[in-house]
Amino acid sequence: MAVKSDVVSQLEWRYATKKFDSTKKIDKETWNQIEEGLRLTPSSFGLQPWKFVVVTDQKTKEELVSVSMNQSQPADCSHLVVICRVEKLDKEYVEHYIDAIANTRGVTQDSLAGFRDMMVNFLAKKDAEQLQAWASAQCYIALGTLMSTASALHIDNCPMEGFAKNEYDRILKLEERGLRSVVLCALGFRAEDDKYAQAKKVRFPADEVIIHV
Repeated sequence: MAVKSDVVSQLEWRYATKKFDSTKKIDKETWNQIEEGLRLTPSSFGLQPWKFVVVTDQKTKEELVSVSMNQSQPADCSHLVVICRVEKLDKEYVEHYIDAIANTRGVTQDSLAGFRDMMVNFLAKKDAEQLQAWASAQCYIALGTLMSTASALHIDNCPMEGFAKNEYDRILKLEERGLRSVVLCALGFRAEDDKYAQAKKVRFPADEVIIHV
């Protein structure tokens, strides 16, 4: 009988934490690992059309509750991550990425001309709404990486879509940074009296959701 892997055990352990223990905070070393996991998130073309706003200021977190459908997680969690899409994705953004590739891999920019042109054309063919949808979808890849990394480190987490994006953008001054909020993730430690911690995980059986061809 095969031994259950750690990753499966960690995924079984995690749940969408509804009530955090506000007295417990994530230590710096653990948080640095979580941030590195976020940084290493894969993306289409490797373009990384996102930024991650980490909110730990208690006053700000409390202000966000009223624009989060009055859910308590933003105030009670240790760290609130606002995953944002970059609003301006254009040739200049691609050039910045090409510079990073050339510097990291020690190659010339000329050798990357074909790749650069492909990305520029991809972005240029999309209208504003399509580009917004594409960048937002990429942000959900980062959300998955964040939740998995946190769970591997036994840090509780809760993804959140129930919030007023325009209000988050205003309170956190995201528009001034060329960003728009997409999705949230609250991280910290579950409260002992969170009833959902003991609830059995409900998932459809594998033969109902996985199709082998």
